[in-house]
Amino acid sequence: MPIPFVREIKFEYGRVDQVSPLVRRVIANNPGPFTYTGTGVFIVGQGQVAVIDPGPDLAEHFEALKAALEGETVTHVLVTHGHSDHAPLARPLAQWASCKTYAKHRGIETAADEGGEGGAAFVPDVELADGDVISGPGWTLETIETPGHTANHICFALREENACFTGDHIMGWSTTVVSPPDGDMGAYMESLEKIRTRGFETLWPTHGEGVRGKAFVDTFIGEYAAHRRAREAAILGQMKAGQTSIPDIVSVLYAEVDKRLHPAAALSVLGHMIDLVRRGAVTTPDSAPTTRSRFELV
Repeated sequence: MPIPFVREIKFEYGRVDQVSPLVRRVIANNPGPFTYTGTGVFIVGQGQVAVIDPGPDLAEHFEALKAALEGETVTHVLVTHGHSDHAPLARPLAQWASCKTYAKHRGIETAADEGGEGGAAFVPDVELADGDVISGPGWTLETIETPGHTANHICFALREENACFTGDHIMGWSTTVVSPPDGDMGAYMESLEKIRTRGFETLWPTHGEGVRGKAFVDTFIGEYAAHRRAREAAILGQMKAGQTSIPDIVSVLYAEVDKRLHPAAALSVLGHMIDLVRRGAVTTPDSAPTTRSRFELV
């Protein structure tokens, strides 16, 4: 079955919405083909709070966050990964709040000619690892390492609500881009299963609406993974038909997709190719394959 995407979302830019008893959200006005309606910034707790993925450094957005946080103390600024729609406002917000930034590590910037999103220069004050816990009055966040979309991607489990802030690892409105060399398809598939086995009631992605209900979350992640397996099978089918280049494969497999997304699609196909090479199913003469490399079935 197709992925049961959740594309309906009610919001206004800059408005703070209470989306669960412990969670509020403010959406930045940076819509686009990769950000959907914009970056959703999450405020966890009341009084002493954590802010997750502050988003782009836009003056209007920064002022909206300050208004939403008026009278409260920000104790932690958390970042799922360093892309330019997630991390730029983290340091300015932390400086304004007199607290520290938290993330895994710097990451690996994807080369510009490979469609990199940039933002990998973000370096947190405190580096987090799998299982690290951050807490405040009435809330507890656990770090879950989820490499795949990027090498340094992490999610945060909110124990009190059995919820998970998934960044770009799992998005309700669309599939996730896995862009080598920072992205890794094999690691991504393992990370999907890691989140699925936790049995979360709710997923809160940074873009789009949440995915709610334990059974629906399990189905959703299962179909997310099935989509990747089907995409791999389709790539292999194209190769069996004689295709050897990623652009040619993309032109067929993504013919119905907005052409603005074809560069990102090429990167996802490259992610599959690198994984297939690693597993011995495909070969390429290039030691560091790119979207311009040639590939053949083994």
